Amino acid sequence: MSKPPRLTLPSVARAYRLSTDRGSFAVHEAGEPVRGTALLVPGFTGSKEDFIALLEPLAAAGHRVVAVDGRGQYETPGPREESAYGLEELARDLLAQVRALGSGPVHLVGHSLGGLISRAAVLRDASPFASLTLLSSGPAAIAEEQQARTKLLVAALEAMGDDMPGIWAAMRAHDAQDAAQDSPELTHFLRERWLATVPEQLIVTGRALICEPDRVDELGRVALPKLVLSGAVDYAWPVPLMDAMAERLGARRVVVPGTEHSPNAEDPATTAAALASFWDSTGPV
Repeated sequence: MSKPPRLTLPSVARAYRLSTDRGSFAVHEAGEPVRGTALLVPGFTGSKEDFIALLEPLAAAGHRVVAVDGRGQYETPGPREESAYGLEELARDLLAQVRALGSGPVHLVGHSLGGLISRAAVLRDASPFASLTLLSSGPAAIAEEQQARTKLLVAALEAMGDDMPGIWAAMRAHDAQDAAQDSPELTHFLRERWLATVPEQLIVTGRALICEPDRVDELGRVALPKLVLSGAVDYAWPVPLMDAMAERLGARRVVVPGTEHSPNAEDPATTAAALASFWDSTGPV
C-alpha cells in the first residue's frame, strides 16, 4: 500500500467534496490552471492522500491539481453492492469528475489500480483528456506472486467483510516488519483509511488486479500523449514489463531512481518534476 510521507495538507491546498452527476467525491485541490489541470487517481487500498506531497510542487509549476477518493474509497462513500465497483463503473465516475472540474482538457494520472481505471476511462472517451500518465501501473494483471496475495485478501473480504478491523490486524501481523516502521500518526491514518473503505470496492477491484486483460494495443491506438512512470523496482508489475508497455504505446518513459511502487510518495520532488515536464511538453491546454 502507498504510505503518504506526510498527512497535513500544504497551505496552498484545500479539501472539499466535488459534486458531479454521479455523486460527490472527496478531493484535495491545489493551484490554478495556468498551464492546465490534472486529476490524480489512487490505487488499490489507497486514497487521495497518496498524492499529498505532489500538490505543492505541481501547483508551483502552474498546474491545478486535484487528487480524488474514488467511489467507496476512504472519504467517498459507496454502496455495499459489488455491481457498483467494476472498472467501467469507476471509469464513468472518473469521466463525471472531469466534467465537474470544467476547465478544459485534463491531464490524467492513474497510480497502480488507478492506472487501470484511467485506461478504461480513456478507452471509453478520450476527448476530455490532454494526456495520460500510467504511474506504477502495468499492461494487464499484476505479477503472479501479487495475484496470490490479492486472492487471499479478496477471499478474506468475501468471508469477513463485516470485520474490517480483524482483517486489518491480520494484514499488519503478516507484514509486521513493514508495519513497525510506521509512525503512530501514519499507523492511525492507514487503519482509519482501511476501515472507511467499502469491502465490496476492495473485493471487485482486487479481482480486477488479478484478471485484467492486456489492453495496451487498444490504448496505443488512442491519439493521446502518454507517459509511463515508475520506480526502479516494482512488486506489482516488473519494471521490464512497464518498459515494454511504454514501447508498445509509443509513450515517454521515466524511472524514478531509488523508489519502488509509489514514487509519488517515496520521491515526490522528482515525480512532480517529471509530471510537470511531460505535461508542459504536450503543449498548451
